[in-house]
Amino acid sequence: MDFWVWWLIAAGGFSIALVLTAMPELGMLAIGAGAAAASGAVTDNIVLQVIVFAVVSTALLVVVRPIARRARVLPPKLSSGVDGLKGRTAVVLERVDSRDGRIKLAGEEWSARALDNDITHEPGSEVSVVEIDGATAIVM
Repeated sequence: MDFWVWWLIAAGGFSIALVLTAMPELGMLAIGAGAAAASGAVTDNIVLQVIVFAVVSTALLVVVRPIARRARVLPPKLSSGVDGLKGRTAVVLERVDSRDGRIKLAGEEWSARALDNDITHEPGSEVSVVEIDGATAIVM
């Protein structure tokens, strides 16, 4: 059996292991084995095939892995919906206490309540939105 077939078998093995373990490094090794199989179809030099496997796999691990880790660790730069309202400043329209009140947030009128039970916010004062609970802004 030619060596390129063994490389394809190795690529399949890495791919199956990738699906079972969800380790992206195995996918990069599978691509390296596929590249070695392609070089094996062109030449019978096993040393060249091993070098192609090592270079392609290492290049993918060195280049792609840090990019993927960075994308997984960093939060998205754009918050939208209710997540985009957290931390914004609003103006109190009607007195806000621990039970109810009204604020103007992002150009719209919202129902609101204070985060602390002991604190009230008077009309005209500025508050910060801590979270959104349904259609009510929790402010402090």
